[in-house]
Amino acid sequence: MINIKDKSDCNGCCACVDICPPNSISLKTDIEGFWYPLVDLKTCTDCGLCEKTCPELHAEELKKNDYEKPITYAAIHKNLEVRFDSTSGGLFSALAEKTYKDGGYVGGAIYNDDFSVRHFISNNKKDLSKLRSSKYLQSDASGLYIEVKKLLKEGEKVLVCGTPCQMAGLRSFLNKDYDNLIIVDFVCRGVNSPRVFRKYLDSLEKRVGSKINYIKAKSKELGWRKLTWKFTFENGENLFETKDENLFTRGYLHTNVYCRPSCYDCKFKGFPRIADITVADFWGIENVEKSLDNDLGTSMVLINSKKGEAYFEQIKPKIQYKKVEFENILPGNPVLIASLGKPIINREQFFHDLEKSSFDEIASKYFPFEGISAKRILLNLLKSLLEVKRMSRFRPLPIYQFIKYNFFKIAIKTNWKQGAFLVPAPDSIIEINNGAKIELNGRLLFGFKRIKKSKLESRLLIEKDGKLLVNGNFTFYYGADIEVFKGGELIINGEGGANINATIICAEKIVLGKGVQIGRNVTIRDNNGGHYISRQGYKNSRPVIIGDRAWLGEGCTIMPGVKIGEGAIIGANSLVLTNVPANSIVLGNPAKVVDKDVLWKY
Repeated sequence: MINIKDKSDCNGCCACVDICPPNSISLKTDIEGFWYPLVDLKTCTDCGLCEKTCPELHAEELKKNDYEKPITYAAIHKNLEVRFDSTSGGLFSALAEKTYKDGGYVGGAIYNDDFSVRHFISNNKKDLSKLRSSKYLQSDASGLYIEVKKLLKEGEKVLVCGTPCQMAGLRSFLNKDYDNLIIVDFVCRGVNSPRVFRKYLDSLEKRVGSKINYIKAKSKELGWRKLTWKFTFENGENLFETKDENLFTRGYLHTNVYCRPSCYDCKFKGFPRIADITVADFWGIENVEKSLDNDLGTSMVLINSKKGEAYFEQIKPKIQYKKVEFENILPGNPVLIASLGKPIINREQFFHDLEKSSFDEIASKYFPFEGISAKRILLNLLKSLLEVKRMSRFRPLPIYQFIKYNFFKIAIKTNWKQGAFLVPAPDSIIEINNGAKIELNGRLLFGFKRIKKSKLESRLLIEKDGKLLVNGNFTFYYGADIEVFKGGELIINGEGGANINATIICAEKIVLGKGVQIGRNVTIRDNNGGHYISRQGYKNSRPVIIGDRAWLGEGCTIMPGVKIGEGAIIGANSLVLTNVPANSIVLGNPAKVVDKDVLWKY
């Protein structure tokens, strides 16, 4: 019978639970949040099936396939909506769509209501949105193997995706190959503790003051490479955290402390693979096939069996693909071969502290965000100097303006350690009145010229008692006219930019959210220039709030009092007079909603 003495000997695949004839094996979860088989000695018949099925005990026997060295591809799904909603390039979806089309069943990991993870199988294509995308947690696969075997014996076509150890468990459970079965695994760095993840979610809910109702790992709205988690809360708020901001990701990547013990000596690394097809992120694709890389995710595909090869041929009309040399996949994907490194902090103490502390407290103790290092300060300053060189092209006036406004104008406060400076280009006219206030927590490039010989003027005016706050790097191209009047406040949250001839007229308050992109000839104003209309409730000025990652198309005009939701898209030449819902597209004069629930990436 199964008797786990060393937890590193159990990968939690649950195959032993499903194989036990008298159902004598249950799962017991430990302090770390991982489950292990528990045998009821009263009902156990000591038949030995659990040990015969355990993939950990038979890894070398299971590691066999048609191809010792897989056939390798880079690929992306042709449907951009599918690719946006996928972790990598959408290859699992293409494989699943083929099975659904044939009337078959697809199995994979889905979230439960509490965002723990379990394996699930169905023949309903509507379930694909739940199945796609990585969950990064250990999933409970108990019951899966029984259901798969039942479907296969009934002659149903089945495609199942899981971790390499789970799919090894499936192979062992079935004890034979089936022509109507396709097994897909993925390149796994290590599965994380469901308990740790739940602790992390609790900390987010406390911070926002609302329950989470949607989670997406590797949200593409900020780009694939940023490894962004997206959380949506019941109060309608969205939270995006990149790999540099997300504490859960930081603990996972930097400490290795909350992966399953078996992951530190994974028996399913290397080749041959057990699955018919292996999918993964194609890290390093930019060095292999640039045509398949636009930071929306690219899949690496390993064809391990003849059956997998035949199946891949059938999905080729749905994908763009390029066959690549096997050697090209290894540099960016070392976890194909190597197990997870041992934790760099005390694991036992970590989980002991987790029981009585919040995740934020744990993160602060074990993997805090480090203060800015001297090396980073030097790099930031060097980058800013290079920007001065690029922007000024060694002309005296912009160099003089850079020195004057960043070092001698007391109205300007710069976070110089972050390389946050005002960097003007030639033909920039800058007027900062006494009593004005500018705070730079990001680099502001002003008047950037794509056509270097252009004489197009860029103007920046901050009047007395006017305020400009820049919280991240932002670029205004040439022809910009940015005016903050007395008492006005312009807040730019960075990571975006404004193309040629942007006009911003601020008398009260204008906020540009993080990642806002502004097209050519766009006008944003929060006032009517002192003109009054004889109507009840009329105000000359009203704040304009533009949400994170909004995209303002060429020639559009944003009028006073408008609030644009995050991720919204304003069509070219539109006149926006009323509020715009998040993730919608508006178009026209006056602008009207023409599409909803739209995601986009710059």
